[in-house]
Amino acid sequence: MKCVNAATLLPDHLLKEIQQYIQGEALYIPTCPSKRRKWGESSGAAGYYRVRNQEIRKGFREGAHMDQLCEQYGLSIDSIRKIVYAKNPQS
Repeated sequence: MKCVNAATLLPDHLLKEIQQYIQGEALYIPTCPSKRRKWGESSGAAGYYRVRNQEIRKGFREGAHMDQLCEQYGLSIDSIRKIVYAKNPQS
């Protein structure tokens, strides 16, 4: 995390207002929730895993054995079970 001097960044009136609450301490200001991205949105990983898991569930429904799915997707039997038997799978 990068430290920034508030005096160089904030207007004087806002700096004085903040100094009424805290002086000479480090202050963390979180990002706005609406601007924060969910895991994997930037890199595309979330979409990749969603599609992969849908394919695994479809293969299982169509009769593929878990051992076959393990080999095909390079996952452990426990991972395949979690994907196949998830109560609320992501679409």
